[in-house]
Amino acid sequence: MTHVPAATRALRLLRFLATRSGPVSATAIAAELGLPRSSVYQLLEAMAEEGFVTHLPEEHRWGLGLAAFEIGSAYLRHDPLERLARPLLERLTEETGATAHLGVLHGADTLYLLKEQPPHAPTLITGVGVRLPAHLTASGRALLAHLPRAQVRALYPTSDSFVTRTGLGPASPSELRELLGRERRQGYAIEEGQVTEGFSSVAAAAFDHNGAPVASISLTIPSARPVTPAALAARARDAAAELTRRLGGRIPQPS
Repeated sequence: MTHVPAATRALRLLRFLATRSGPVSATAIAAELGLPRSSVYQLLEAMAEEGFVTHLPEEHRWGLGLAAFEIGSAYLRHDPLERLARPLLERLTEETGATAHLGVLHGADTLYLLKEQPPHAPTLITGVGVRLPAHLTASGRALLAHLPRAQVRALYPTSDSFVTRTGLGPASPSELRELLGRERRQGYAIEEGQVTEGFSSVAAAAFDHNGAPVASISLTIPSARPVTPAALAARARDAAAELTRRLGGRIPQPS
């Protein structure tokens, strides 16, 4: 048990370095973790020997090492996001009769990673590997709504950044900003006929340990089906919250 506190400090140090845009000084690490600088130096030296951090002597700073990258790469090779989300999507489809998707942002597009649909469901364009403009999809807007405003502005700087499929959807930065604000406050995104005429979707975001959006879970049904969007959205939100928990993430506080 004597090794547990040291292991915890080492993991906290790795997580701190992973959230920085570049290498940082030992002084900054000590201040962030609330540890004596002598303890931080001991941790850094031990972790450097194992390859988890690297020292940049000219800059007097420390950054992540190759071993940390290798672990991150191994994590991605195991497809954890899809593996953790698939049972949730299967359950949603079985219980709601809707087509369920797992989506992520790829630049200004929604990229669909998983799709579960009920028997005899109509064919939808939103297949695995398909990319669609994020501002038109519930999946994409559920994620955009939780990005920093500067990042959204960079993705959609002018009205020329917006395309349409059915003549519906936000067409300017101000329209998108207003829509994302409303959807962030209500906790889910909804689109009606913006991707495919006659179909509606709701989506909610799942978050990582920093409270940043990493994926969205969406449900799509024919618009004529007598189901209120709020009721369907509640199911998507519950599933997204469970995915957040499985990822070791945290849901950010409403702003």
